[in-house]
Amino acid sequence: MAQQLSNLVELLKYNPEEPLLFTSGLFLFLFLGFTFFYGFMRRTVTLRIVYVTLFSLYFYYKTSGIFFLLLMFTATSDFLIGHFIARARTRRARRWLVALSVCVNLGMLGYFKYTNFLIEIFNNFLADPLEFRNIFLPIGISFFTFQSMSYIIDLYRGKVEPLRRWIDYLFYISFFPQLVAGPIVRARDFIPQIHQRPLIVSRAQFGEGFWLILCGLFKKAVISDFISLNFVDRIFDNPMLYTGLENLMGVLGYALQIYCDFSGYSDMAIGIALLLGFRFNANFDSPYKSATITEFWRRWHISLSSWLKDYLYISLGGNRKGRLRTYLNLMATMLLGGLWHGAAVRFIVWGGLHGAGLACHKWTMNRFLSFRPTGADMPRWRRVIGIAVTFGFVCVTWVFFRSPSMEVAGQVFSQIFTAFHPEIFFDFVTGYKWVVMLMALGYLLHFASARVEARTLQLVQRMPIVLYAVMMTGLIWLIMQLRNGDVQPFIYFQF
Repeated sequence: MAQQLSNLVELLKYNPEEPLLFTSGLFLFLFLGFTFFYGFMRRTVTLRIVYVTLFSLYFYYKTSGIFFLLLMFTATSDFLIGHFIARARTRRARRWLVALSVCVNLGMLGYFKYTNFLIEIFNNFLADPLEFRNIFLPIGISFFTFQSMSYIIDLYRGKVEPLRRWIDYLFYISFFPQLVAGPIVRARDFIPQIHQRPLIVSRAQFGEGFWLILCGLFKKAVISDFISLNFVDRIFDNPMLYTGLENLMGVLGYALQIYCDFSGYSDMAIGIALLLGFRFNANFDSPYKSATITEFWRRWHISLSSWLKDYLYISLGGNRKGRLRTYLNLMATMLLGGLWHGAAVRFIVWGGLHGAGLACHKWTMNRFLSFRPTGADMPRWRRVIGIAVTFGFVCVTWVFFRSPSMEVAGQVFSQIFTAFHPEIFFDFVTGYKWVVMLMALGYLLHFASARVEARTLQLVQRMPIVLYAVMMTGLIWLIMQLRNGDVQPFIYFQF
């Protein structure tokens, strides 16, 4: 008995080798226990807020250890700054307080994420190189700092009312479904939902939440993890060992992998929040259906792209100061967006390419009237061409995003353009038949029409509860059959 208790304590403690993931059995066990007691708190708002906040802090402790204190510091700092902004009598005082919040949040983000990157840059000019620091990057810091900054900036702009209780703000910042990998939830969207009384989850909402969780698990644990471990990782570990055709398929595989991985997490986060009575905005909208790069960024990681637009691009002047300034603002926004994703030259190149693509698209629309129709307004033939061109461009940029170095990115392109060998295609399909099948299935599901998706959701919402259990059991069985090794972390945990 003592040994079993000791094992349970060890299981519940933070283990840096096994951070708590939505796709792990431990999370399912903890979440079932959490929801059992949560069901008794639908009418007691304060007790519910405290209970969820404590579970969220424990969830973050299980992913990042002692750094849950950093999360609490962020919440406390910006709650107090927000309080002072609400009481400040002059615009200048409010500006200084906003600047203080930005400095605190970006200072933390900069220290943990960019210290060694800056040391690497300085060492190129120093005769006596600086030593690199052993700095652990707290999981989710890029997300909860941006989320907290949005509250302060919106408060300054008069778009939200200041929260009166610290526990409410800590609840908003630490809410566990979106804590470690987004979506970046805006205060004006989430805070009005905190004090719902009673908290009601309708049958339709429960069905939608379940379906999103099921889809997210399938995307992540079946498609993304399988093609990553069994093909994509091998290509990017050493592209020179493979032909250009295999490298190209590796790039297409990674485009699907990162979409299924990240949108899978977002689906699960949104689905779990729905089961708890909270609704997040969509974070992905079939991005590879985009016919322009501008449309792509309206469909991909919507919470980040809209954040960059509202708080960075518009703050730089947006499109209000002439065309040249607009192009420069787009480039600056995407360069900083690339740097947000990671402290490496390849992320800056990735962001710069997208910035250049956005600027070119805006220039084209300004220069040629025939290109002004976008989205659904485009002629069908031009939309088909646009989707192919946009997807090709996005895949080219994914090479820099995925490659461990610029040298490896160059090797991928070199193999594609100089050693393609199309004659091995059927051998490739035979050798990687399960990978090819899952890639084909993934892209087929991605390009399914919105009407099919809506009808499927309606069908699921009308199903009896027993079928939900059957579907989840079947998916878990499939995941166990395909799993090869430990549970794979989400790609965006490292950002």
